[in-house]
Amino acid sequence: MKKIIAGVDEVGRGSLIGPVYAAAVILNETINKKLLKDSKSLSKKNREKVFSYIKKNSIWALGQASVKEIEKINILYASLLAMKRAIKKLKTKPNLVLIDGNKLPDLKNYNLKYVVKGDQKISSISAASIVAKVSRDKFITTLSKKFKNYGWDTNSGYGTKKHLKALKKFGITKHHRKTFSPILNFK
Repeated sequence: MKKIIAGVDEVGRGSLIGPVYAAAVILNETINKKLLKDSKSLSKKNREKVFSYIKKNSIWALGQASVKEIEKINILYASLLAMKRAIKKLKTKPNLVLIDGNKLPDLKNYNLKYVVKGDQKISSISAASIVAKVSRDKFITTLSKKFKNYGWDTNSGYGTKKHLKALKKFGITKHHRKTFSPILNFK
C-alpha cells in the first residue's frame, strides 16, 4: 500500500484579529521539494508563487476557527480545531498526518504525529505553512479594505505600533479578538 502523508500547519495564532487558519497538504511525488520552505522564510512574492505551484501539484485543504471560537475555547484549541477541519476536508485520506508543533488535534481514525519545528524540516508541513499563510493574508488584506485605519494589509492584524495606535484612536472592531491582550484593555 502506498503511503499517503499529509503535512499540517496553522497561521494567525498571534494576530489580534480574524480567524486562525490551518492547511493540510498531500504533495504529489513529482513536486520540487527544494521550493518548499517555512512560509516565514519566503518573501511575500515568492510565497505567492510557491502557493500557486503547491495548489497545482498537491491535494490540499483549508480549515479555520472563527474569532468567536477563539474567544470561547482559546487560541490553542481553536488552532487545533482549524487543523482538524483542514485534515477532514482533504479529498484523499492520508495514512499519516504530520503536524507542526507539539500538540495534536482530537481526531479519531487518523494516524497523527507532531513534529516540533516541522515547518522547517518536512516538505509537506512547509507547503501547509505556505498555503495557510497566503490564504489568511489574502483574507486579511480584503478585510483591511473596510478597516483602512489599522494597517492590516501590512501587519496581518499583529500588534504593530500602527495597529496599536489605531486601536487607541478608533477602538476595536468586530474582527478583534476580545480575549487577547491588549484588546482586553479597549473594552
